[in-house]
Amino acid sequence: MKFEEAQRNMNFSYFGGGTGVLVSGVIWCIAGGVALLYSNQLSMLALFFGGMFIHPLAMLFSKTLKRPGNHSPDNPLGKLALESTVILFVGFFLAFYVAKLQVEWFYPIMLMIIGVRYLVFNTLYGLKTYWALGALLMISGILCILSGADFVIGAFIGGVTEIVFSFVIITQSKDLTVNIA
Repeated sequence: MKFEEAQRNMNFSYFGGGTGVLVSGVIWCIAGGVALLYSNQLSMLALFFGGMFIHPLAMLFSKTLKRPGNHSPDNPLGKLALESTVILFVGFFLAFYVAKLQVEWFYPIMLMIIGVRYLVFNTLYGLKTYWALGALLMISGILCILSGADFVIGAFIGGVTEIVFSFVIITQSKDLTVNIA
């Protein structure tokens, strides 16, 4: 499978990753709501455990929108998608540890980590939109720290940003067709 074909296959199968970005944005907003209603600690756990459902829910949502929801088994970019998940585990560890010292920095660190991961998604899906999304999340995280933003602000910035970008990504991938053997 050639590189461009692999990208088209990933893009078509997962609606450019837009379904995952949408699910992720909703989870960020839920985590923000948990912070407002309950506690910062439960909010962090909501993001962590909710994050475990992003891929399965995105696959289901892609299938609902008449896409396969899984890529071709011979697509080499599938490995990159899995490998880039390691960034999230390292990021969660750092964010949880730093939150013990400075709880307000949890979401800004997660914004930066997720932003870094989205830079890889340009390679996965062939959409430069991910560079803009990644950069915006990283800059937002930095600004949250520098401005001393309240704990919950970063959660809603991440959620709203991802939800808005998800519609852009889904729209970009809406008319895509691919020949899958």
